[in-house]
Amino acid sequence: MKSKLNLDPKKVEHARGSARKIAESMQEFIDRHTTVSTERTVLRLLGVDGIDEVETPLPNVVVDQILDAGGLPRGVAYWIGNAMIQTGKEPQEIAEEMAAGRLDITKLPLASKEEAEAKIMPKVHEALKVIRAQTEKRNEYLATIGEGRRPYLYVIVATGNIYEDVVQAQAAARQGADIIAVIRTTAQSLLDYVPYGPTTEGFGGTYATQENFRIMRKALDEVGEEVGRYIRLCNYSSGMCMPEIAAMGAIERLDVMLNDALYGILFRDINMQRTLVDQYFSRVIIGYCDIIFNSGEDNYLTTDDAYESAHTVLASQLINEQFAVLANVKEEQMGLGHAFEMDPDIENGFLYELSQAIMAREIFPNAPLKYMPPTKYMTGNIFKGNVQDALFNMIAVWSGQSLQLLGMLTEAIHTPHMHDRYLSIENAQYIFNNMRDIGSEVYFKENGIIQSRAQSVLEKADKLLEDIVEEGLFSTIEQGKFGGVKRPRDGGKGLNGVCVKDDEYFNPFIPLMLGGAE
Repeated sequence: MKSKLNLDPKKVEHARGSARKIAESMQEFIDRHTTVSTERTVLRLLGVDGIDEVETPLPNVVVDQILDAGGLPRGVAYWIGNAMIQTGKEPQEIAEEMAAGRLDITKLPLASKEEAEAKIMPKVHEALKVIRAQTEKRNEYLATIGEGRRPYLYVIVATGNIYEDVVQAQAAARQGADIIAVIRTTAQSLLDYVPYGPTTEGFGGTYATQENFRIMRKALDEVGEEVGRYIRLCNYSSGMCMPEIAAMGAIERLDVMLNDALYGILFRDINMQRTLVDQYFSRVIIGYCDIIFNSGEDNYLTTDDAYESAHTVLASQLINEQFAVLANVKEEQMGLGHAFEMDPDIENGFLYELSQAIMAREIFPNAPLKYMPPTKYMTGNIFKGNVQDALFNMIAVWSGQSLQLLGMLTEAIHTPHMHDRYLSIENAQYIFNNMRDIGSEVYFKENGIIQSRAQSVLEKADKLLEDIVEEGLFSTIEQGKFGGVKRPRDGGKGLNGVCVKDDEYFNPFIPLMLGGAE
């Protein structure tokens, strides 16, 4: 289909090719390294769960002991497989023995890599069977009760109490919401462990725990059956425990997970080496179980200017796309992010926003794009805020967005109340219904404001990606070219949890997940 923006397809392909080179260069680094969080993920997939007497999660207990003994380069799969051979115990029992101080698995007699891998494989296949069953359950719901129409109406709950979150989530679903995002409590992304069990206290959100995932999934299935459409559940696979939370989401059937290759580096000061290794395993898991990931390019526009830096959003989208390709994520799962964050005082700002949104749709035609609402320039004036959200909703339906995080007229005042969500859903439904087919009816003036803007942004993104190919992604981040935020390669949180793999290392899940194991 011919571009309405008159974008040069050769320039789009060149930019995508540069992004591919960047991702492949980083993949060489990723393949040589592992991290404590990647290894804890292997344990969680093997069924290791629970806490010790001081409430340290058992995956942390096991990995920390292996790390302290200098054994992390060989990988936890080897050490657990070997311990199963030497003790006759299951992974959960081994972890409990270690937590009780009765077992040091690094001091057991050593079997070969092949023997350890053969011993652990039945547990690996059991884990994959559990995940596939959840994917099949989602597909069954979609085939029987169906789903809402795109753009999906996507709203948040953020009370801090999972049981109160359930009340608000079910109310939002009855009001018309299609996706419920349980906002994670402030700074959980900086914890190098995943809290255990249901939680009833959190600031600015609710802890992401496996039990909280289970509680909310059950509640949304119940209300979905009541209202006659499948309600998707969203949470965060980001931060210091990125792949662990992806594994928990796979086990408990989350549908959408916020998962960006660069977000934690830029906005949480997590070490870039740690984040890039962790994002790979998290996306392999996400790809395997048909979860949609949401990338975080919208955040660039809260720290940088949306007009001047729009090209960095496109460049990051292309890089995120190529990292996802390497993790075997399908285009239909790539919820690449962008946002309606232009200064409302800019003349013709709506046209620039429309240009950006249509450009994203044309360059990523099969991706379930995640469109984020105005936040940076929301003032607390609820009447103006409702108009800003209406313009945002107009662009969403016009440009064919997929996941529409609804703006709240009370943004900049407080966490949304249930009636705030109702008004936001009503606003979106009214506009989506009345403007449903505007995108197929309207074409743009040749070389006008909208076309020229998109072509300029593409040109700048292409040049930026070329520069990154030459300089390397690490150097580019150090220079602050994304979001106006500079981060050092050897700085940030979590670098001490990264190590180079040894020759005996194996992670049994990655090759099977990439190959679509039965």
